[in-house]
Amino acid sequence: MMLEVRNLTLHYRQSQILHDVSLVAEKGQITCVMGTNGVGKTSLLKAIAGVHARSGGTITFDGRELAKPRSDELAKAGLAYVPQGREIFPLLTVRENLETGFACLPRSEHRVPDQIFELFPVLKEMQKRRGGDLSGGQQQQLAIGRALIMKPKLLLLDEPTEGIQPNIIQQIGKVIEYLRDQGSMAIVLVEQYFDFAFGLADQFVVLERGAVTLSGAKDAIDRKLLLSRVSV
Repeated sequence: MMLEVRNLTLHYRQSQILHDVSLVAEKGQITCVMGTNGVGKTSLLKAIAGVHARSGGTITFDGRELAKPRSDELAKAGLAYVPQGREIFPLLTVRENLETGFACLPRSEHRVPDQIFELFPVLKEMQKRRGGDLSGGQQQQLAIGRALIMKPKLLLLDEPTEGIQPNIIQQIGKVIEYLRDQGSMAIVLVEQYFDFAFGLADQFVVLERGAVTLSGAKDAIDRKLLLSRVSV
């Protein structure tokens, strides 16, 4: 398996955010983390990505247990994280934003693969535009494209549909499906949009108040039960 999280706990100041959270992400599969607002989904991704220091538990990535990993070391090892809010560089051009993904690659691989522009044709058309001039949906495509430059083994996506128009949501869904079907990476998706998540996921992990209350393969989980657990 590409990622195994076991009994992860996380504190923020005096509050405990995550309580013994466990999940597994396999190559060629999408593991979807779901739950209402404020249950710890983003905190979980940040802990996996090395952005938040965890309080306890183990994270094993690509066969290696990570003690206190730094986010830059994880990126070089093949973990790409697309955060909520996208965090592209607004004053850099689309091309320059993509090229920031080179930081994790040897100099011989410092080029933008054609595949990025095949998956996201709008980025090819807008290479010279500043990132801040793009719509929310275009910025989301840019953020995912930048992550793919790093040739990840594990892709973490936090709310990729948030604030995006339906036609671009559909396109992003097709790209995520394509990446899964290539079989070379594991994908962990945090998503509130139920139909989008249910259509894509192979595995589900439901968080309530920072703890896992439901998990399993899609074909083993009742859709109505899942919807009731993740709806406000």
